[in-house]
Amino acid sequence: ISVRSGSVTWEKVDINRSNTCTQSSGTDGFVIQLKQSNMIQSSSQIHRQETKDKKHNETNKRCTKEHFSQNGDKMQEHTEEPGSKKLFKQPAEDQVIEEAQPWRSGCKMQVDGVEEEPPDWLENLFSDHDGSDCSVIDASSTASTPPASVEEPMVVEDHNGEERAALVPSLFPLMPPTLYFSTANEKVELLPAEQRRLLKWKMSTVTPNIVKHTIARSHFKATKRNHDWLGCWGHHMKSPGFKALGEHQKLNHFPGTFEIGRKDRLWRNLSKMQLRFGKKEFSFLPRTFILPQDIKLLRKAWEDGGSTQKWIVKPPASARGMGIQVIHKWSQMPKKRPLLVQKYLQKPYLIGGNKFDLRIYVYVPSYDPLRIYMFSDGLVRFASCKYSSSTKTLGNKFMHLTNYSVNKKNSEYQTNSDNKACQGHKWALKALWLYLGSKGINTTLIWGKIKDIVIKTIIASEPYVNNLLKMHVKTTYSCHELFGFDIMLDENLKPWILEVNISPSLHSNSELDISIKGQMIRDLLNLAGFQIPQREKEISSCSSASSSSNRERTKPDLSADEKVKRAFFLTQPSADQDLVSSVLDVLTPEDVHVLAESEDELSRRGEFERIFPSQSSSRYLRFFECLRYPNILLDQWEQKYWNNRTKCISLLKSFCEKGVHLGTSDPAHMWARGNYNFGSEREKPTVMSPSRVLVSHQTATDEDLLDSEVVTVSSLPGLLSSGSSPGSSVSSSVCSSPQPSLTQNLLSQQFSL
Repeated sequence: ISVRSGSVTWEKVDINRSNTCTQSSGTDGFVIQLKQSNMIQSSSQIHRQETKDKKHNETNKRCTKEHFSQNGDKMQEHTEEPGSKKLFKQPAEDQVIEEAQPWRSGCKMQVDGVEEEPPDWLENLFSDHDGSDCSVIDASSTASTPPASVEEPMVVEDHNGEERAALVPSLFPLMPPTLYFSTANEKVELLPAEQRRLLKWKMSTVTPNIVKHTIARSHFKATKRNHDWLGCWGHHMKSPGFKALGEHQKLNHFPGTFEIGRKDRLWRNLSKMQLRFGKKEFSFLPRTFILPQDIKLLRKAWEDGGSTQKWIVKPPASARGMGIQVIHKWSQMPKKRPLLVQKYLQKPYLIGGNKFDLRIYVYVPSYDPLRIYMFSDGLVRFASCKYSSSTKTLGNKFMHLTNYSVNKKNSEYQTNSDNKACQGHKWALKALWLYLGSKGINTTLIWGKIKDIVIKTIIASEPYVNNLLKMHVKTTYSCHELFGFDIMLDENLKPWILEVNISPSLHSNSELDISIKGQMIRDLLNLAGFQIPQREKEISSCSSASSSSNRERTKPDLSADEKVKRAFFLTQPSADQDLVSSVLDVLTPEDVHVLAESEDELSRRGEFERIFPSQSSSRYLRFFECLRYPNILLDQWEQKYWNNRTKCISLLKSFCEKGVHLGTSDPAHMWARGNYNFGSEREKPTVMSPSRVLVSHQTATDEDLLDSEVVTVSSLPGLLSSGSSPGSSVSSSVCSSPQPSLTQNLLSQQFSL
């Protein structure tokens, strides 16, 4: 196959296994299809294919033109300037384009045509300016070198598996369906052409192959355009960059998660929680010092620990074991550069004499309300040399570090391709549980402790992320994130967090990796709930699964009575369970929408387990810096219905059939004082008229300042402090600082609508 000046000529080429290569040409790009055959396609077949594709390209042009005519501003913003460089070079003359996937017998790759260069505002987003562990994309180098997403195109496996519907209908009427992502042995039906052309995925230089294969099975096409894609798996970016996300787009990061993704920020935030709530609740991260500011504290701890204490030195934003060393002498301490020094866990739990750590996959589809999932499987990564506590061995990274990127360089490293086998230097997490269970160890207890520290760690990042979401993101739909928690068990089987990765490696170097990560990514993308944009001029109602969503409306802002209800419940003592549980007595339109969305998501969980909210998650509400109403609502919902999902789904269906979640004037779904039955001895709170609530937002303009939301409630005795009069007002600042005071009164009247 040769490419010359944008046209295509045909030449006989030797393709492995006598594959037939068919080629279609058009101004919008090219499609390569490799099909098993024993003979070269005839010229008449080629001519018919080119004619068909020419018509197809003309149709796409018309549709694109219509789309731009509806979004004129965006077209002007993203149009390539005359004379500017192309993002990709045209293939060199006589360049042969091929797909190198030796384990596939056949493939199909579709890539959007040569795209315009992205504007400077997008090129500048992908940097580590805000502390994220990522690299800067250089515009010049990108223009001259095709990115990995073109060099390693998406692959669809040839198989005869079961065909699955492309859209998963909601459990509830008038709620949108979501796109289905299949396993390798399933086949996804084709959507109608007018919907299928919207399946665009923004490729990044870091998009893993495991993600490419999964989205390709759902017929996504790779794109480099900046405005029409639905999903992207890429770098963490600067917080202001999230403003560019459209309401129909979903990126695999939240702003602000570097607060736990950087080792220094993780320690700072967890140590702050430890000071507020005690070591009993937050003693799962080894004691850490951030240099140079903590140098005096480190020196004192060093002297107190004695000569036998070992310390592990890490760069604050490193990955894959780079720059890590274990030391025991003060003279070995690197000088004059930012470092993180952590107390070394000298007595880890050993298997076969080797230390190991666990890679736990944690998925957060939403921060408001907060919902946390843990994947049921993971990886167990062993050091490739038997452990010794002798100080003479501290320079042996194969003994003291468990990172795969380090140990694979050891000639004694043993691979493992069986996810059920306890062999080699990498196991499946489920295999570890079977091994420990055979030793009489309570693995359920260990798993429960891991869930506990994961929930607490995510909560530590919650105020930062939510305030940045308010500042920079149009809709919470646009963000979701996969975290990789690295956890080590000590000799008493207590789990310790070593670090949290906001871009965990998804490289699949073995059948074991493919088995675990492939299933995890497939389930994650289904959980994410990707939707086709509901634009009447672009979306056809041909599919029965999507026709039910045509009546869906953009949900309105909170009504006045909903604001009053939220303010009321956020100021009640959490210990009064009878009062708090009454939040479910009257479900407002927004309540129904939040609950239906949560139940829909839970039904798509696959091998993920939701650990927050749960039937026992109430104990974690006190760890939130500012209590949020949706978290109270979901917590009470779980307590009431966790063991009877059929009943709660039936209730929500009855509401959605009437369109309650889209807004209603039905008094049964409007919050008022008369809806509550308080005990005879309890004084009934006087609830003010909805018109008496004023909510004002004061938003900081500096990138590093978080959102400050001031809520003023007038003439609401039930919300006032003990010394206030009915005519006074209360003003509360919610999450007004990215680093709240350690002495802040947790019982103060702070609430977030």
